[in-house]
Amino acid sequence: MTKQTQTGITRREGLLFAGGTVLSLAAGPVHAQTLVSQVEGFTDQPARHGLSIFGDLKYPAGFSHFDYANPSAPKGGRFVLAPGSWFHNQNPQTFNTLNGYVTKGDAPPRLELIFDSLMARAHDEPDAVYGLVADSITVSEDGNSFLFSLRPNARFHDGTPLTAEDVVFSLTTLKEKGHPDYTQSFRKVMALEALDEGRLLVTLDGTQSRGLIFEVAGAPIFSKAYYADRDFTASTMDPPLASGPYRIGRFDAGTFLEYERVEDYWAKDLPIMRGQANFDVVRVEFYRERQTAFEAFKKGNMTFRQEFTSKTWETEYNFPAALDGRIKKVLFPAELRPRFQGSFLNTRRQKFADPRTREALVLCFDYEWVNENLFFNAYSRVSSYVEGSIYKAEGVASGMELALLEPFRDQLPEAVFGEAYLPPVSDGSGRDRSLLRRASELLSEAGWQRRDGGLYSVNGQKLTMEIMVRSPVFERVYGKYVDSLRAVGIEATIRVVDPAQFQARSSVFDYDMVGTALSLGATPFSSADQLFSSRSADLEGSNNWAGIKDPVVDALTEIVEAAKDRETHQAAWRALDRVVRAGHYWLPGWYSANHRIAVWDKYEWPDTKPDYYFPVETTWWSKTT
Repeated sequence: MTKQTQTGITRREGLLFAGGTVLSLAAGPVHAQTLVSQVEGFTDQPARHGLSIFGDLKYPAGFSHFDYANPSAPKGGRFVLAPGSWFHNQNPQTFNTLNGYVTKGDAPPRLELIFDSLMARAHDEPDAVYGLVADSITVSEDGNSFLFSLRPNARFHDGTPLTAEDVVFSLTTLKEKGHPDYTQSFRKVMALEALDEGRLLVTLDGTQSRGLIFEVAGAPIFSKAYYADRDFTASTMDPPLASGPYRIGRFDAGTFLEYERVEDYWAKDLPIMRGQANFDVVRVEFYRERQTAFEAFKKGNMTFRQEFTSKTWETEYNFPAALDGRIKKVLFPAELRPRFQGSFLNTRRQKFADPRTREALVLCFDYEWVNENLFFNAYSRVSSYVEGSIYKAEGVASGMELALLEPFRDQLPEAVFGEAYLPPVSDGSGRDRSLLRRASELLSEAGWQRRDGGLYSVNGQKLTMEIMVRSPVFERVYGKYVDSLRAVGIEATIRVVDPAQFQARSSVFDYDMVGTALSLGATPFSSADQLFSSRSADLEGSNNWAGIKDPVVDALTEIVEAAKDRETHQAAWRALDRVVRAGHYWLPGWYSANHRIAVWDKYEWPDTKPDYYFPVETTWWSKTT
């Protein structure tokens, strides 16, 4: 049987041919560097040890270790934490599945510790990856195809080889059956082919962003044989077969999970792994309430805590272990990555369709009162979807940013061409009359009529708003907000739901307003599509929490993805940020310039924290004395 591939290679009777020349036995690994010139489109293209989206690599071939890792760090000890962030179907309060790559169930955080990928990111560079399972990558002359050469010693935890067939299976499965993050990102992956056990060819459709191959290279690799008789989409408590530096050890669903270091991990001596994966056990503890978790930390049941509550940080570290130095409080600088935190309004519901209604809802939130009275002035106000980054729109659009917006001038509000929208600053009283007066005016302009103490549409629909939260702590934060909403005639309530219900309702967009936080990649591409495009608006489990459907936004997300240089990429993001901010799709939240860390005095860490990630579990180590 003969099969002609898109690479000019012919597969016939178990052999690979190019122009009549036998390349290899299909079952045998062949190093890509020896064959690259024989694959169509790769003539004279060099094999590379790493890739950067726009610029040069920091680390040369043959580097010894990442600067933020200590190659002399001892192995051993236990690191115990409670997760503090919410990311898709990874739930910080419980877990009921060990499959973190589909939308079903609540998966535990840190599953990435057990999986390898083709390449791994350097956290001190904004957009660089270096070979892990792949020892090299070669880019075709047209930039649309990528030839990965796999390390022949790559192994799964059961000792079976990790081959190109496993990578093809993994990428195909994620594209077709995975979480929307993958199904959306990988839609422009046109072809995947294992040329033999040691070589993988990835072909993109030619319209992809420069960042797509980095997402492909960083995707988890699953065992094809393991899933031969298992449903990848199922919610399951069976630990998956993986190949990373850790494996799943002991666990009790919803209570704790331990990641155990793999002693004979195949990649432990690679430069990108030296000084990493130092703890014998990384244990994740789950608590339904923050205070319960804090009490467990006080007793030493947990050894690391990232403090997300400013009141606790300022007033409650007065117990013996904190006072006598057994627990240390340390500030680490936040990452130089775009991020946001806020509460999204669900525009899929007609009552929030008018931007004037949404703007009125934002005006009712007195952030200045909350920050002073509840947060000890510990935070700054978020104003952008790419806060703290070079992608944030500032001032009045000019240069390339303005040039990108001009073709859409007649489809955009005039405000887009003025100063970039900033959330209102109140008088800090908790009930700023001027802001509430303006909110009432906007609601009237949007067609809401006041009667019987409430607001009604011309069709008689009463304006109500339920704020869905996952912890009682948010009742304190949103209490004054609810009072202000009621003052202008909106029937507002706060609904605290359990973690499973919060996850389920968020995934299917069953809310009026929902809070979330997200840190984007340092050089974001697909995030624009996932957050804002019409394509993602009705895709269950997507990040388009507001349900944005706007042809101008769609056009700008495509420009972001198509950018070929940093200048265009930054200008496109700023234009996009400017437009969505003017749409009032969310109630902007707050952010801190630092990580607030409390840790039992059992650990040490590298002198240098990388700018683009906080890899505590992988780069810290236990004290030896």
